[in-house]
Amino acid sequence: MSPTPVIAKPTTTPTSATSGVRSPEELAVVHLVAEYWPYARTGGLAEAARGIATFQAAQGTPVTVFMPLYRSVREACPDLEPITDSFRVRVGRRVEEVSILQHPGPRRNPRVLFVDHPGFFDRGGIYGEDGEDYGDNPIRFALFNLAAIEILPELASVPVVVHAHDWHAALAPVYLRTRFAGREVHDRMAAVLSVHNAGYQGLQRPEVLAEIGLPREVFHWRRMEFYGHLNLLKGGLVYADYATTVSPTHAHELRTTAGGFGLHGSFIEMGDRFLGILNGIDLDVWDPATDPQIEATFSRSDLSGKAACKRALQREYSLHEYPREPLYGMTARLVTQKGLDLLLDGGLLERAEGQFIFLGAGEARYEEALRDIAERHPERVAVDTEFSEPKEHRLLAGADLLLMPSLYEPCGLTQMRAQRYGAIPVARRVGGLADTIEDQMTGFLFDGYTAEDLEVALGRAVAAYAGSREAWAEHMIEAMSRDFGWASSAARYLDVYRRALAAHAPDA
Repeated sequence: MSPTPVIAKPTTTPTSATSGVRSPEELAVVHLVAEYWPYARTGGLAEAARGIATFQAAQGTPVTVFMPLYRSVREACPDLEPITDSFRVRVGRRVEEVSILQHPGPRRNPRVLFVDHPGFFDRGGIYGEDGEDYGDNPIRFALFNLAAIEILPELASVPVVVHAHDWHAALAPVYLRTRFAGREVHDRMAAVLSVHNAGYQGLQRPEVLAEIGLPREVFHWRRMEFYGHLNLLKGGLVYADYATTVSPTHAHELRTTAGGFGLHGSFIEMGDRFLGILNGIDLDVWDPATDPQIEATFSRSDLSGKAACKRALQREYSLHEYPREPLYGMTARLVTQKGLDLLLDGGLLERAEGQFIFLGAGEARYEEALRDIAERHPERVAVDTEFSEPKEHRLLAGADLLLMPSLYEPCGLTQMRAQRYGAIPVARRVGGLADTIEDQMTGFLFDGYTAEDLEVALGRAVAAYAGSREAWAEHMIEAMSRDFGWASSAARYLDVYRRALAAHAPDA
């Protein structure tokens, strides 16, 4: 089977003397990502990758997304078809056969391609099952990266930026500059790595180096060695032309000893080749004025539907229908990062004023603790571990306030959606929360990671909510007026791409 071109030839002639590219159409972006909504999602990575890829494609940039063909994708999309003959990929001492599949029929934009290897990806989970990671994850994702890079020269015909996301794809820059070095077509590709969550780095035992086919010399403290372990994320940072993270404040945090997860030296070493670009949200999907999934639509000019959404939400979760009691929503993975300890330690949640709905699953200890409180206070606390996007729409439309007391939050998307729906965040001043919430205007921020600091912030929020309806409406209108779309961020990514490609242009 002949390969089907993924990326069309540019329609204009490059004229930039510095980068070789001027407009979005004159370069192509290839995203490598382990999750991509709606095919596979465990957190914000899938939605963030989809958001930037979709916006880039809408702006005229040729965009391709590579992701593994998981069992869940195969079950949801049984009509996938191969676009090339199967081919072999060497991973260490192993030689594996893979195929590249896509949806048949009309061309999707961005185009999503799936790397098919049933032995590695046709499993019950994405990263693991029953709380345990798959032991061969480094080999699985090494194959994913290698297959995508191997096939790119057959599919692309314009300057290519390989945009890798998180540790699962961090091997892409490493392979480009080691295994594929010296191949002209690969040498001209630029490599950009986005760090969505530096708390996950793909740490492996040193023996994995040979298993994924990397030379021994990369196991060095200036490259991929990390306190005796092999660090895949560190390797991506070392070999990428540029790296980004998902908010300006988090970029600063990652350069500090306290906030860098041990990699602060690597982030500092990159200098101005590492920067923070804020994520965005889809303003068409998250729009209370047109949302078909909520009880009643509303807007900045007509907030009346918000009250109907609140009543519907209280009924859905069997809470007392008190219109003047503040209703908090929290939609998140129930894990340590999200600040649940602040709510549970010392009984803050039980004594706090208001109603609370928790949507999301996570660690058993948090699920059990929250359910125990909900059983004792069913009129004001509800827990729903069966997350779905329609539920999240209804929660944000009906909630007065959003809880995000995060230990750390690289960017966060929920606080952007919440403000769009007039749900005012109570959040810790970290990462993207600091960049997207204005204290006392569009939310209530606190600094210290203590229950006392959170309680003070909750008190400020309740006092504002209990004040005049007109003043609270002003908070809602101001929050709903903020622009959290992708336009400005996409422009910054384009600048990064141009700079990265400039280093690999023929006359560079």
